[in-house]
Amino acid sequence: LSLPTPPARLPYVPHVPPMALLGKVTATTFALERPRCVFDGHADASDAVWLAVAFANGEHSLLRQGTWGPSPQPLSCHLCRAASATFRNPRSRADVPPYKQLPTSRSYMTLETAAAEYSCSAPSPPVLRVGSDTACRDQGRQDPCNGPLPSPGPYRVKFLLMGCRGPKAETRWSEPILLRRAVSPGTIDPVPAHRGSDVVVITSILASLGAVLATAVLGALGAKVWGSLCHHDLGTDAFTRRSYRTHHIPPALPQPLPPGCRCSPPGLCRSV
Repeated sequence: LSLPTPPARLPYVPHVPPMALLGKVTATTFALERPRCVFDGHADASDAVWLAVAFANGEHSLLRQGTWGPSPQPLSCHLCRAASATFRNPRSRADVPPYKQLPTSRSYMTLETAAAEYSCSAPSPPVLRVGSDTACRDQGRQDPCNGPLPSPGPYRVKFLLMGCRGPKAETRWSEPILLRRAVSPGTIDPVPAHRGSDVVVITSILASLGAVLATAVLGALGAKVWGSLCHHDLGTDAFTRRSYRTHHIPPALPQPLPPGCRCSPPGLCRSV
């Protein structure tokens, strides 16, 4: 009986995207950069790429007992026994560890994707989201779904290329990925922390400068409006004085008619 050929070890290391991304790491999920062009030359059209998720080596993690049940129990501490180091690649799809076994096996596999989706020429989103399927909490589900992570971790992940005869290639394990911790209401300080004296001084100076600037702007605007009103009033007075200034004008004397012309009746002239 011949042993299965070990998968090819690829140098790619999965990682959280370095770019700014809303919700890149939350309390139950995290984003991964999509491994484009990583499996080119190793994958066939019928192959699939899986993501293996395991607790980081030698780390203590908080697992919520009964996470998949209707009434989750309080958190309890468990030692993760080098889950990523002891992880064994499944020989077939039937041996893939499902999400619901995470509390006991400390690892699972998810995000089954056709290998062609990770090729260089495939148009696809730049990131993957681990832990985004909330329907995985259903205890009756047997498929390896992408359920929310039950604790902050930390976790390690790797991509595994699987064909009809088992694993064909795998990436390296990622660095530990620690999720955000939910803040307990009892740990929130209702009294805000005192500000340092430097911050108070800088704030006061900025407030004073703002007030001075506002006063200067309002003063300049008021002066401009006042000057416009005064100019308008002066123009009106000058017009009044020019329009109603009286002078002695002698009455007009009647002009003599030209010779040989007389008016009869008045207003009509005829030649003599």
